Amino acid sequence: MNMENINRKWSDGMLRTEDWWAVWLGLIMFFAGLFTIWDIDLVGWMTKVKTWEWTDLMSNFSWAKLLKPSTKYYAQLHPLVSLFFTYFIFTFITCIGAYFQKLDVKKFFFGFTIIFFITWLCWIVGHEAHFKSVDAIVKGKNYFEKYNLTWGLQLGGGFSYMLALAIGLIIGNFFKNLAKFLRESAKPEWFIKTAIVYLGIKLGLMSMRATGFAIDLALTGAAAVFVAYLLFWPIIYFISRRLFKLSRDAAAVLSSGISICGVSAAIATAGAIRAKPILPIALSMLIVIFAMLELVVLPGFYAAVAPNEPIVNGAAMGMTVKTDGADAAAGAILDEIMVSQHLKETGEQWQEDWILAAAVLTKIWIDVFIGVWAFILALIWMYKVEKRSVGSNVPLSEIWFRFPKFVIGYFITWFFYLLIIILAPDVKDAASVGANVVQSPMRKMMFMLTFVSIGVITDFSKLKGMGKLAFLYAIGLFVVIAPIAYGVAYIFHHGMVPPLVK
Repeated sequence: MNMENINRKWSDGMLRTEDWWAVWLGLIMFFAGLFTIWDIDLVGWMTKVKTWEWTDLMSNFSWAKLLKPSTKYYAQLHPLVSLFFTYFIFTFITCIGAYFQKLDVKKFFFGFTIIFFITWLCWIVGHEAHFKSVDAIVKGKNYFEKYNLTWGLQLGGGFSYMLALAIGLIIGNFFKNLAKFLRESAKPEWFIKTAIVYLGIKLGLMSMRATGFAIDLALTGAAAVFVAYLLFWPIIYFISRRLFKLSRDAAAVLSSGISICGVSAAIATAGAIRAKPILPIALSMLIVIFAMLELVVLPGFYAAVAPNEPIVNGAAMGMTVKTDGADAAAGAILDEIMVSQHLKETGEQWQEDWILAAAVLTKIWIDVFIGVWAFILALIWMYKVEKRSVGSNVPLSEIWFRFPKFVIGYFITWFFYLLIIILAPDVKDAASVGANVVQSPMRKMMFMLTFVSIGVITDFSKLKGMGKLAFLYAIGLFVVIAPIAYGVAYIFHHGMVPPLVK
């Protein structure tokens, strides 16, 4: 992309890009949730999945054992009607987004419908008590005792995520005609960025109870990212140039893709230095596939080797997994596994989502860094590598155009709920009713959609013919990035644990 003589408005792309539509989908439900302040519930129709046990269900089948509306205002709604409202409203708003993003709306509609119901089937199955329940009292209940269970995986909600990913991967690699059809609607980055905006609401609510911890998490995350990326990029660039003899352009794109934030950073770097278009395309395939592998391997690995360092594990995940979708998904699995594991072993229950927040906050600081780094690289390439004339210039506005816009939605929702507790504490409880619907069942549904979609678009056969690049990527990721990320995360987050549920 030629970055010279660009005449763009700051608002360009607000109705055309996936990033902005994550903001709009996030803020639509955010503002709808606020109406509970005035005792108007615009979000309680959202379906929630219940924990169930298969022999109990078969002995006396009822949809009410599987699903229920989110709030008491809609308690009389039949569970399937609640599910229909959920399907209709989210299909409607995502199709509007698809239209403005110039996707094939008809194909998106049918594909999204299929992905939606696969998602909910996985979510319901994953909440069967033998998969989900932990042998401990959670929110006043012990489902092991309630259903007289003699065994269980005790994975919390993590099994639903794993099942959704597995089904997606089966479709993506064994039912390729179906996967091809679903690709128009399988948008993991869009879904996860929307979920991250919803997560801002969750962090706002958590900050009401633990403001100091939230601030510490944000500041240490920013510091860790700054230190880590002073090391990541130059080391990967050196290895690429000296050991693998890549060109400057290829080494720069690869270094950004591995060390900063995957696909977005690779594309931004390629545009900034005007690299060959094939470079970010080829690298993007590797990024997606390796991110999926990390998503499968790292949560269980971190939970096993460092069970008492939940925040270190989350922050390390954020610096290691190279797409927003896979990072947030891996963070969600890690959160479920570690909270359940700690509860089972100690009887103490950590507040959920703080480990996920550590992973996502770290990734968000990295995303913010993309625009600045693309701008810096553009200057270096123009004046040092290409040695162009001083008359050439890169507009400072490029930082804004590279900036990940979903981050705006995340901070809006987070800080808004902080303002509520500071300026209007008397409406906190009423505001929390709507906020809890958006940040819990809606957010988790977007996570589940992400897992299915990641699987659908992951085709392992694309690794053929990319041996050298794949080998370099693997070395950079597992030999350089992962160890340094964990070391830096440990330095800045050692000893931090989520607050306990009281």
